[in-house]
Order: sequence, then C-alpha cells, then structure tokens
Amino acid sequence: MSSRPAYPHVVVVMGVAGTGKTTVGPLVAEALGVPYAEGDDFHPAGNIAKMSAGIPLDDADRAPWLDAIGAWAAGRAGRGGVVSCSALKRAYRDRLRAAAPGLVFLHLTGDHDLIAGRMAARKGHFMTTRLLDSQFATLEPLGADEAGVDADVEPAPEVIAERAVQALQHRQGLQQF
Repeated sequence: MSSRPAYPHVVVVMGVAGTGKTTVGPLVAEALGVPYAEGDDFHPAGNIAKMSAGIPLDDADRAPWLDAIGAWAAGRAGRGGVVSCSALKRAYRDRLRAAAPGLVFLHLTGDHDLIAGRMAARKGHFMTTRLLDSQFATLEPLGADEAGVDADVEPAPEVIAERAVQALQHRQGLQQF
C-alpha cells in the first residue's frame, strides 16, 4: 500500500467572513484524511485587535499572516492539508502560491444577507458584521487560471464539505495542480 495521501495537495478554504471556513475546513480535512489548520491562529495579536474594533486590515497587516499560512502550507507540500484563509484578493492567493506552489482553493460563496445573519448569530468571534461589506468589496473570485472550486454555503456544513470533497477529487482527476 502506498504512503502517498489520497489528496496530496494543500487546500485553502477561502471566502468572506461568516461563510463557514472554520466549520467546513475541518470536515473537508477529515474527509481527505489530512490535517487542518485554523487560519485565524496565524494572525498576530495586533490584527485581531484591529478586527475586534471593526477596523479592516490593510495589505501590510495581512502580509505576515499570509506568510505564516504560506509557510505552513509549504511544510505540507505533497502530504496534503487544509487551512482556512479568507484569501480575498488574487494578490493574496498569489503570495500564498509563491510560498507553496500547488495550492488548491475551495471558495465558499453565498448571499450577503445569509452570511450576515450567520455572523450576527455567532458568539465570541472577533470578526464583526461591520466588516462584511468591506470584505465583499475586496473579494476577487477565483480566476479561471486558478486551481480551485466554488461551494455554495446555503446547505448544511456536512453537505457543503461532501460536495467540496467530491469537486476537489474530481478536479484532481482532471489535472495535476
């Protein structure tokens, strides 16, 4: 039996706040048999303080966070993994890919009102609904030349994860990333 993982790529679960990256990411990782890393854990304390105060991060704030996620992903190259990261701009995804070539993105997408309602209902998270509009304004969806798949967030997390895993595995069968 081969020691090669069933899914050797690192998957970045991306999307605006409130799409369920932290909920869906571990489910995808479990289904793929790879470790999960929570992107929020890579934020420096200053970033969390800014977001908790309702202040959007700028590119300078995001740079060390993206570099830390990129380093984790590079360490998982060929062994697979799943990490959550908003990765809203193409430039952020390019920075992650520069650190860890071969990344695959799972873009969680959904209606603004649905996501805002979910954000309002969650407790104890530093990201406020006040930042959702800025996140949607910043979002650059995956380009046709970017390895990845989209997943609608309206269904239950287990359904989203199941569909995402099927799409990722299908995409892997179509091409090498």
